[in-house]
This record gives sequence, structure tokens and C-alpha cells, in this order.
Amino acid sequence: MKKIVFMAPDKFMYDQVRRIAHENGLEHQIEYHQATLMNAVAIARALDPERVDVIVCRGGTAHLLLQERLAIPIVEIVVSGQDLAQAFYSAKQVTGLERPKIAFHAFKNMVYNIEVLPRILGIDLKIYRLEDTADIPKKIDDVIKDGADIVIGGVRTITLAQAAGFKTLPMHSSDFSIRTALIEALRIVKAREFEKERTQRFKALIDGAAEGIIGVDAAKCINTFNRQAEQLLRCPSVQVLGRPLTNVISGLDLAACFQTGKDSIGQTLKVGSSWFSFNISPIVVNNSVVGAIIAFQDITRIQEIEARIRHEVVAKKMTAKYRFSDILGQSPQIMEARRIAEEFSHVDAAVLILGESGTGKELFAQSIHANSSRKNGPFVAVNCAALPANLLESELFGYVEGAFTGARKKGKPGLFEMAHCGTLFLDEIAEMDPYSQSRLLRVLQEKQVMRLGDDKYIPVDVRFITATNKPLRTMVQKGEFRADLYYRIKVLTVHIPALCQRIGDIIVLAREFLRKYNNEYHEQVQLDAEAYRYLTQYNWPGNVRELQHFMERLVVICKEKVIKGQAILAYWDEEDFADGHMAEVPENRSSQVKVVLQSQEEIELRRCLDICDYNLTKTAKMLGLSRGTIYRRLHKYDIEVSKTW
Repeated sequence: MKKIVFMAPDKFMYDQVRRIAHENGLEHQIEYHQATLMNAVAIARALDPERVDVIVCRGGTAHLLLQERLAIPIVEIVVSGQDLAQAFYSAKQVTGLERPKIAFHAFKNMVYNIEVLPRILGIDLKIYRLEDTADIPKKIDDVIKDGADIVIGGVRTITLAQAAGFKTLPMHSSDFSIRTALIEALRIVKAREFEKERTQRFKALIDGAAEGIIGVDAAKCINTFNRQAEQLLRCPSVQVLGRPLTNVISGLDLAACFQTGKDSIGQTLKVGSSWFSFNISPIVVNNSVVGAIIAFQDITRIQEIEARIRHEVVAKKMTAKYRFSDILGQSPQIMEARRIAEEFSHVDAAVLILGESGTGKELFAQSIHANSSRKNGPFVAVNCAALPANLLESELFGYVEGAFTGARKKGKPGLFEMAHCGTLFLDEIAEMDPYSQSRLLRVLQEKQVMRLGDDKYIPVDVRFITATNKPLRTMVQKGEFRADLYYRIKVLTVHIPALCQRIGDIIVLAREFLRKYNNEYHEQVQLDAEAYRYLTQYNWPGNVRELQHFMERLVVICKEKVIKGQAILAYWDEEDFADGHMAEVPENRSSQVKVVLQSQEEIELRRCLDICDYNLTKTAKMLGLSRGTIYRRLHKYDIEVSKTW
């Protein structure tokens, strides 16, 4: 079906419009109908609003269709002053009278700019105004009583006037008026295409949501009902769209939202055999509430997922296993970050940890907790990116007894309560959705929480540590993260440097990971100085985590006891080279590596001597070196051996 439908009242206009459309290359975009006043409405109602963008018509047809308030826009071919002047001039020629008496039958949309024409053209004009098709026979009777030399009007008027014996003249439109209407119709087609595309994007977004979403208008009738809502409520959208919300959900309180224009959060209601949690947000236009969006989720499903998450938290026993001594490195950057974090551990203010993925943000968070006055309290870690947005509320705030079917008899405390007198670590906080951000802000401000389904607040004493690898300040500027929450969580800030910014620590960490995985996999893999130098040539985009996994892979797959020099390159993935992360070592970087290697060589020698109780034979065996090499290194580093047996 074409995008534009044209309704012609007679054959003359039908042919006229087809000619104009052909002249302007529009014949393939228009579907033509010859419609009378009697059948125009029925034809329009049969059109599919999803496939037809606009209807073009004139006079009484336009008047009647506009009254119907159809879903398809109407473009009217306006009866211009020029069209009227031409009709009245033709009436003088048809009658042959100097001052004919003209009866003009017209709907109200056909009589604009008509006042001065009788005086200019020298005619006696009487207008018979029509409201609907039933008025036409009555107005013809009035013309019979009043008398007229000629009758001007539409098709039905002309037919009845001719039957009554009057001379008649049909009302025609100029080519200019028709072209103007077609241009306006094309504009509407373009606008409707854009609107349909935007609507489809919105629909895809709504249907893709993990929670049920219902939209209502000011009269609380449903205008949006997504797929998840259909599944949760077991009700197809075609049965509820346009109907009152109470037909689907009864007992939901929308009054507060519509009256105050504020969100209504955490209403719990049983619909059918299931319990749901509802969040209601107003739609405000020009300071007036014109509707609302209702987002809801099945609480029983929340319970299943939170049970798994709670099990993971309990499995970790909510304790911090890392200390500042576990943060390895001798570079000024890491030592400064560790110093700042240690100072922050002595106060209770919120801490924001910034750093790339894999730099050890949770390691710092646990160390801060373990070095604080809250070290005997719980350390609860939550990854905001791993937790579905629609489950954060239940997981963080918990629920009360009887909140939903199958709930624990005593309810369940949320993570805020579980972290009471301890530390709550929110990792990847930039991934938190706007609604959860607002709830978190309230807890930070009020130091109290309300469980799902409860009506009272529970005070909590929690120290907040948050972390992210994203530029929060930029996200705030773009409106992607709440500014008020940002300034609440960044009271104290720790910046963890990327591994490529602390080259000297690469070898320190590599040796430690090598020792760890040698012990774990019962291997004795070692690297020579040149192999360690190659480690420092790589930029380590995955930071410490990538280095750790590389060393583990190396220990697992390596068949040699000592990896020498360039041989270590065989253990890298080809993609790492293709991505440009491996580079030549600059001179200043090579000197840094040399110093680090020598420092680590001395540290490793002293460590092995101590472990072997200064037995040089055992020390040489542990290091995979000859006794002669051990003696040379003892001399090189001026190490005095008090025990040699």
C-alpha cells in the first residue's frame, strides 16, 4: 500500500490529481480513491495506520474525516480565495447575468477569505453552511424557498440541486492548491518515517528490558506494555492497551506519583499467585504530570539470584584476606599509592579507588579495611557490573518476612546490613543504573536502609569504598552518572597506576608470580636476565592481572627449566604482537631494567641463602646455578657467608 492516500470527490479532481502527481514524479507514492461524502469515512477507517502515513482530501470530505479523529493525519486541499473567485466568475458566465444570485453550499472549512468577493465581482452571494451530509437536502429546500440563479457546491449538492431544477456549478480546486497539499503530505510522510524509526528504537529498548514495564497516560490507561510485562502478568498487550490499569493490576497506588510528581519506590503487591515489586516514575511535561512509567519485577526470581550471590559472599566469609604487605612493588608510583591508602585507612570517610582493569583495586580496598578500626568487622564486596540492575535493590536492601511467596520466615538482611560495623566495597560503580544510584545516595546521606516490603528504617554503620576503571568525572558531565553521588563517594581518592607506568615493578611481580605457580604446580621454571628484560618491553594492557596469568601459563606449558632471552616470546599470543603492545626497549628503560634485575638478583640470592641456612650447595641447587656462580655473586654483592656447611 502507498504512503499517501488521495480521496477525490469526482472524476474531474481524480484526473486532475493524477496529472499533477505524474508531472511531479509522485504517481508511485499515491493511492487514489474516488470517494463521496457517503463512503469517505468508511474507506478511511479501513486503511491501516501502520502502512498509510497521510490522507489528502478536500472540502466536505476533509471536514468529515477531521471530525472522526483518525489515527492517520489528514491534509486538506484548501479552498483558496482564488478558487472561490474563479467559481463565482464562472457562475456569471454560465448564467449570463450581470449580477446573478448565487447559492453556495459549503462546510465551514470552505468559506475562508470570502467576504470581499461579492462586492468585487458584483454578485449576490448567499452561503448555506453545512455541518454534515444530512444538512444538504435541507439546505436545497432552503434554496428553493429563497430562490437562486445558480447553485455552487460539492458532488452531492450539485446532484440534488439539478434534480430541483437549478443551474449548477461544481466547486473545483486550482493546480496550485493541490500541489501545496501534496508537498505538505510528503513532509508528513518524512516526519512519520522518522517518528516510526524512533518509536521502533524505543520499543526495542523497552522490550529488551529485564523487568516488566507499563506506561499509563493521565487517565491511567495503558499505552505501553512490554514483552516482559506480558510474561510476568501472563497477559498479551493487545488485550490491555488503551484500557485502564486497574483491569490488569488493582491496588497499585499511583496517586502520590501523579499528585507530587515524585517517584514511588518499592511498592510490593500480589498479582495472581506472584508477588511483585513496583517502582513508579512520573512523566512530566511543562511541569504537569501527563503519565507514568511503572517498572516491576518478580520478587521470587530476585530471591533465587540473591541466594546465589549471598552464598558467594558467605563463602568468602566476608573477610579481607589481603594486607598492604601483599601490594608488591618498589616503584615510586605504587609506593605513593600505598602510602596514601594507608593514611586513608585510619579515617572513616568514603574512598574512591581509580585505576585500569587489573591494577588491583580490590586488593587496595581489602588492605584499607584490614588496616582500619573496622578490621574486625565484615568486608562485603559487590561487583555492580555482575549484578543485574533490577536485582540490586533486593540484594542491597533485603526484604522482610512475608514480602513474597516463599520468603524466609525471618526475612533476609541486605548487604548494607551485612556490612554493618564494617566496610562495603562497591566495585565497578560506574555500571550502576540511575535508579540504584539514587537509592545509594540516600543511604550515604541518611545512614539508614529500608528492607523490601517494610515500613521502617534500619540504621547502618558502614564505611563505603568504591572503585571504577571508567572516567567518572566525564560521565557526570555527560549526564551518565549522578553528580551528587559522585561528590559523595570521592571524599578521598586513590589512583592506582597502570603497570606500564611502573616498569620497575614488572620484574618484582613476575618473580613473585613465578615463585607462587612453581610451588602450586610443583615446577622449577626460571627466567634469565634477558628473559626478564623482554617482560618489561610489553605494555601489559591487562595490567597486573595479565602479568599474573601470563606467568601461570608459562609455568604450566614450559618444558624447559630455564627460559633464556628471546625464547620467552614463544609463550606470548600472536595477537599481543599484532596489537602493538610489544615494543623496543628505550635506553633509559633498559638502564632501569638492569638496575631492577641486579636488585632482584641480590634479593633472590639472600632469600635462598636464608631458606637454605646459608648452605651454598643447597642454595646453588635451588637457584639452578653452579657453586662458582654463587661465589661470584656473593663477592659482587658483598655478602658475607657465616655458614658454609
